Amino acid sequence: MAYDFDKIVDRRGSGCFKYDALKALYSRDDLLSLWVADMDFQVAPCIQTAMKLRLEHGVFGYNLRMPDYYAAASYWVKKRYGWHVKRDWIVNTPGVVPAINLAVLSLTRPDDKILIQTPVYRPFFNAVTDHDRCLLTNPLKLVNGKYQIDQEDFERKIRQASLFILCNPHNPVGRVWDEYELQFMGDLCKRYDVPIVSDEIHADIIYEGKEFRGLGSLERYLDLTITCISPAKSFNIAGLSSAVAIIPNHRMRKSVNDLNEHLHLYMGNSFGIEALKAAYSEGEDWLEELLAYLESNRNYLMDYISTNLPMLKMIKPESTYLAWLDFGELGLDDNALFDFLTNKARVALDPGRKYGVDGSGFSRLNFGCSKALLMEAMQRLTDAVKEGF
Repeated sequence: MAYDFDKIVDRRGSGCFKYDALKALYSRDDLLSLWVADMDFQVAPCIQTAMKLRLEHGVFGYNLRMPDYYAAASYWVKKRYGWHVKRDWIVNTPGVVPAINLAVLSLTRPDDKILIQTPVYRPFFNAVTDHDRCLLTNPLKLVNGKYQIDQEDFERKIRQASLFILCNPHNPVGRVWDEYELQFMGDLCKRYDVPIVSDEIHADIIYEGKEFRGLGSLERYLDLTITCISPAKSFNIAGLSSAVAIIPNHRMRKSVNDLNEHLHLYMGNSFGIEALKAAYSEGEDWLEELLAYLESNRNYLMDYISTNLPMLKMIKPESTYLAWLDFGELGLDDNALFDFLTNKARVALDPGRKYGVDGSGFSRLNFGCSKALLMEAMQRLTDAVKEGF
């Protein structure tokens, strides 16, 4: 490998939420931090170089995204997803979550119903309930170790909805929705005239045997879909606040962008702009090596848990660097499970209950870290299980 993903970088004391918030959130800071979804790897050299050049300029005033920014974003979407995106479709936001909230506020009204598929990333819930909208949930079904859409429930609820927030690839269950599933959801949204916000932030992290398709890239849903992408996850630059919302529909785009501008969210971060351009223009070789490393970590986890911790169940992720672990056979309630993982195994995982009631008994583990750290975490967990509760 040209890049060293085994290198361990000490992130403590850097103002890093993943490590420096441990004491506040877990009541101790001596844990292996495998919770929030950012990776422990240093960013691609091309990104570091681009940011150094920007730093050397020495002036950081208000930003204007130049044509090369839009060219980089369009190039990436075409290269990775096979989708030709027009410059006019792009709306710039500080992140995917702000983009989702902008869509909720600009396309719906208080008391409107918004559909999400659970268990799912907590900000989806907040984007609905924090703005006085009504939450509709379409719980995914776990069938033979794989999550599926409950189609009858989806059709019943989409008729009531004013907006559907899709997670593709899905966080935390790791599904890459296939074309049949996308068409099922898209056709019903089209039939009932329900706009779709598609969070595709993990779309670059796809494992062997799977192919990613974005709902908005399918021609008949083009006018219905807001597609949200960002290099934040795949290039580990979540702290640089750069994302793109692709909105082909002029009316929806104007509504979202008007609010974006009124809230002054569009200006961007000087370093985030350079990082996005570098990642999308020059970072593909780094990403390909990262994917190989992450897939190796995923496979190690699957094999280790199957062999050494058979009472646990790991839902095999088709995408993301997040493992969705079922601890149900341990017989612990959510509070007891959190206490066991934190104070006995001394690992910080994300409690499954954060992802809705369907996440009860689960925890989410971030394997975007060195293999050595992952191995230590598994040993700690094994030792704790052997000692009993």
